[in-house]
Amino acid sequence: MLPWKRALGPLTALLLAVVCLATPAAAAPPTTPTSVSGAPTAAASSSGWNDYSCKPSAAHPRPVVLVHGTLGNSVDNWLGLAPYLVNRGYCVFSLDYGQLPGVPFFHGLGPIDASAGQLATYVDKVLAATGAAKVDIVGHSQGGMMPRYYLKFLGGAPKVNALVGLAPSNRGSTLLGLTRLLPYFPGAGDLLDEKTPGLADQVAGSAFLTKLNAGGDTVPGVRYTVIATRYDEVVTPYRSQFLTGPDVRNVLLQDLCPVDFSEHVAIGTIDRIAFHEVTNALDPARATPTTCSSVLG
Repeated sequence: MLPWKRALGPLTALLLAVVCLATPAAAAPPTTPTSVSGAPTAAASSSGWNDYSCKPSAAHPRPVVLVHGTLGNSVDNWLGLAPYLVNRGYCVFSLDYGQLPGVPFFHGLGPIDASAGQLATYVDKVLAATGAAKVDIVGHSQGGMMPRYYLKFLGGAPKVNALVGLAPSNRGSTLLGLTRLLPYFPGAGDLLDEKTPGLADQVAGSAFLTKLNAGGDTVPGVRYTVIATRYDEVVTPYRSQFLTGPDVRNVLLQDLCPVDFSEHVAIGTIDRIAFHEVTNALDPARATPTTCSSVLG
């Protein structure tokens, strides 16, 4: 999401569900800047990503698939990171997923298991276009967690080298405790389940997250990196984002730069210190120290 969308906030998630219930769905599917079918927009392709003629180089042999967060989309979530990676020689692609009928631009609201199926289709498209054997996935918020379902249950592990999560909702969220209020509002939980399942699936303790995290966080053959900020106000507590298991690296942004005050939105959209750490995760053999000065890199 772009920073102005922070105004939506956790309370607006509930309001959005009410609006979805009260407003008749449009007959046509939502129009998005780029669709799961992979057709790039002029804005995206002119910035160098979603270019299906891009062929990975020897230095960067795997295309990078960017997976947006809840209420984001394939363009606005990545106006910072996608050009950053393209300028460093990566082939970069982004998809829309979790669309709801009649809700344009704000995606990631559909059932997360279905969204993982959309990711599976998109990864196959990218691999076919680029000729690569595997992709690397970088996701923000829900987009850092949802690919784990693809890896664990939809056969994605042989096609993915690394998963990098920026503030991923791996254990769900209390939304600073607001979700604990749901039992006091009869019908609110059912409303979330019916109209915005992508939100309901991310409530800590949901059936989806229980299934996802049962039996371990990781699958063999995939490298995992989690980049979190202690100032996250959405996926709380922030340490719930961290994973355990082989080939896992958990990074707290403030351990790299104590004066980085990025919160949940900024870490995925504008924080070049976090972006530098993403490149380290994508290419650990060429990693360089991430510090406060990385903002200038």
